[in-house]
Amino acid sequence: MEESGLYGPVATTVWRNLAKVQLLICDVDGVLSDGNIYLGNQGEEYKSFNTKDGFGIKALQNIGITVAIITGRNSTIVAERMASLGVEHVYQGQSDKMQGYHALMTDLHLTPEQVAYIGDDVVDLPVMQHCALGVAVADAHPKVRQQADYVTHLKGGQGAVRELCDLILEARGQLAHAQGMSI
Repeated sequence: MEESGLYGPVATTVWRNLAKVQLLICDVDGVLSDGNIYLGNQGEEYKSFNTKDGFGIKALQNIGITVAIITGRNSTIVAERMASLGVEHVYQGQSDKMQGYHALMTDLHLTPEQVAYIGDDVVDLPVMQHCALGVAVADAHPKVRQQADYVTHLKGGQGAVRELCDLILEARGQLAHAQGMSI
């Protein structure tokens, strides 16, 4: 059974799980960024982040939902972007993302039923499978899309995280509140 959501039909079970989310965990490369890494002649690294995703993250934080990052790479850019958004739980260099997941669950005293994870590649599957809501971005690896509870309509780095944030807000009846806020 499906219900109508802001971005299209959403399975009833997904809708129920969206309303229970207390923690959103995001991957970075391919989810909050488009997955491209630009390298300069002096070794500098560049990534692109979508401001719509940032608005969605702030909107969730505004209603008391924690947002965390678990990423396989280490990057000063990610640390700076997450600090600017007020994201306190940032786990970088996590070749085994389950370590960061377990740390979050312990530190925040949450159960898997309260957690959503959004990813794009097979390294994200273990965490996705331990959460009530595993989400894949539209351009995720086919295996990840197949195993996800929900696949976004938008691609990674192009508003996919905002789409998920909007759906969480909508499922909680708080989307209108978030649309009136400024960041």
